[in-house]
Amino acid sequence: MKSRLGPLGLTAVLLLAVLAVVSIGAPLLAPYDPDRPNLFNALAGSSWGHPLGGDALGRDILSRLMYGARTTLLGPLVVIALSTAAGTALAITAAWAGGRVDAFISRLLDVLFAVPGIVFALVTVAVLGPGITGVVAGLAVAYTPYVARVVRSAALRERNLPYIAAAWVQGRSALAICGRHLLPNLRPIIIAQSVSALGFAIVDLATISFLGLGVQPPNADWGLMVKSGLDSALRGQPVEAVSAGVLIALVVVAVNFLGDRLAGKEGELR
Repeated sequence: MKSRLGPLGLTAVLLLAVLAVVSIGAPLLAPYDPDRPNLFNALAGSSWGHPLGGDALGRDILSRLMYGARTTLLGPLVVIALSTAAGTALAITAAWAGGRVDAFISRLLDVLFAVPGIVFALVTVAVLGPGITGVVAGLAVAYTPYVARVVRSAALRERNLPYIAAAWVQGRSALAICGRHLLPNLRPIIIAQSVSALGFAIVDLATISFLGLGVQPPNADWGLMVKSGLDSALRGQPVEAVSAGVLIALVVVAVNFLGDRLAGKEGELR
């Protein structure tokens, strides 16, 4: 593992692991209720009781960062899980069936690929109203072709290898061959592509929350904290916006680095 990722890769994994633990354990680790205002602490600076100070409503910024990690990380993970499942299914179906089925799925993916992910999210928000559910659904559809196109190319290459023909001659069904042989061999590239897309999903969800269409107040979310923190920064308390923005940047850099390393290793193996 160390030789595969290197020191920077291990640092990225450690950072993501710590943030995952903090987000899961936020109810136990957070020193204060993240949604409880305290006007005596409004725009207060750093202190022993509040290491990062308070926001415009006096809510503890550190506690809100801990709770905000939940939606900031969980939402993109759901997006990637849904898009990876749908994209992999479409890719394997297209590669195995070929002909008109492959042509139809390829044209469908081209259409989806041409539409920016945020546009899909805004359409679902317009239909379902502001909230994380509609945004996640829209982005899951938008990210499906990113996974499907890469997996389809790999599946086409695997489809023509001798071990697939041998399994077919043995009388195994198409479902059994795809599930037991084709999919396991595609797993490394699926994982690499999914990790690479995760960083973009984090940015998209944070952007939509910043616009006020994703996670809704008073819930804690890093993208939402950047937006509310900009107003606080004009009144002398930039910590909320800066800390949330820095955390988003660190997570995206860590995820993209891991995705690049995994994709690079996959290319070397092939």
